[in-house]
Amino acid sequence: HVILLVHPDDPPEYVRRLEQIHERLITRAIGVGGTCTGEHGIGVGKMKYLERQHGREAVELMRTIKRSMDPLNILNPGKVVAV
Repeated sequence: HVILLVHPDDPPEYVRRLEQIHERLITRAIGVGGTCTGEHGIGVGKMKYLERQHGREAVELMRTIKRSMDPLNILNPGKVVAV
């Protein structure tokens, strides 16, 4: 695991640079057949990469399954896929 640490007092330029590095790491991992996430799942931080990794149709299938299993969206709302 790579951990890019940010402190609330860090300068905006530093935070922006870390975000760029994070984006490059994920892009590279997906590009070589890896994944955008680890054993802890997607959560909210990696949702935007899910479609890039699996494709629009797969993510829509995930949404369909989520809606069918959790119609009230009470199980981890706002995580993995937005419904």
